[in-house]
Amino acid sequence: MDASSAPLPDLVLYGRVGCHLCDEAHRTLTTLLAERQRDGRPAPGLQVRDIDTDPAWRSAYSATIPVVELGDRRLELVTSATRLRRLLADVLDA
Repeated sequence: MDASSAPLPDLVLYGRVGCHLCDEAHRTLTTLLAERQRDGRPAPGLQVRDIDTDPAWRSAYSATIPVVELGDRRLELVTSATRLRRLLADVLDA
């Protein structure tokens, strides 16, 4: 299987309801993914996980949300479009 047919890694946003930083990260990711699709570049689906629905997530991420994971990479306390764009490019365009 070559790289072009390999499945895309999961893109996951951990956050919680009422977290304005999480909402900002969600909007930024949605915009960046739409931009990638428009440009014909790989764009995984976005999974949003509410940390309050799982005790392990709440324990792991409550102090660092929003947390974004893509493949084996993780960014914590991230809302910067530049950092998110770089993460997408590093993982998906390598």
